[in-house]
Amino acid sequence: MVIDVHVHPGFLAQTGALTESELKFRQDVMGLYKTDEIEIEAWKNLCRCAEIDRLFLLPLDLKTTEGGGVGTNEEVAELVKENPDWFCGFASVDPHREDALEVLERAFTEQRLSGLKLHPSKQRFYPDDEAMDPIYEMCVRYNKPILFHAGVSMEPGTLTKYAHPLRFEETAYRFPKLRICLAHFGWPWVKETCMLMLKYRNIYTDTAMLYFDNPKEFYAQSLGVDIGPHWIDRSLRHQVMFGSDEPRLEMLRMIRAIREMDIRESTKELILGENALRFLNGGA
Repeated sequence: MVIDVHVHPGFLAQTGALTESELKFRQDVMGLYKTDEIEIEAWKNLCRCAEIDRLFLLPLDLKTTEGGGVGTNEEVAELVKENPDWFCGFASVDPHREDALEVLERAFTEQRLSGLKLHPSKQRFYPDDEAMDPIYEMCVRYNKPILFHAGVSMEPGTLTKYAHPLRFEETAYRFPKLRICLAHFGWPWVKETCMLMLKYRNIYTDTAMLYFDNPKEFYAQSLGVDIGPHWIDRSLRHQVMFGSDEPRLEMLRMIRAIREMDIRESTKELILGENALRFLNGGA
């Protein structure tokens, strides 16, 4: 099974289309000013062309910082209910909202969502702040992983200081049973991300990064020059997952670049699906 672990569902068309103001809000928040609603069947066809079998849907709750969100837990739960073979739904919660724990527990119990997406740069929190501990403890209690935005963010209104990979070390150290994905390989701090994965086996990353050039060239530089050309294939092969950052980037070109990397086919199989299942289920 091939899995894309990094997909934003805020533009997926479903029952009850977005109003013009809701669509503009999501475009402005994400910096995707020309992105329109995307029909689910069109997205499925894109996945078929890329030979991708399943998507992790990552909403974003920005209640206290932006007054809304980009995809809600309710929307994601409905998408998963209607398309269980295609979608795996994550929750999101704004850590600053007073009812954050209630929202998260409902997401894990009633809505049956499979993990948590947090964006420190957009939600304006430091991941090693002890105020975050109750959220982490709840994820451990329900055996749910967290996918964090890590590294630079190209979205409007973001500050990179919140998401430097080193800000996640204390969390990984203090919560060894918490599975953590530092998305985007923590770019540009890819070496720091590799260091953390080497030290902490509960840390994963994904390949949802493309900031210069094209996917093939960017991966060649970031994953073959900025870090050692064999680091992933020999040491980190069980902790890297495929992610496209769709709709910001093009999933077809991203996955093609991964398939063309000079690494073992068995490592590609891990990156393209097997590691995602381990991250999701904790080795089950």
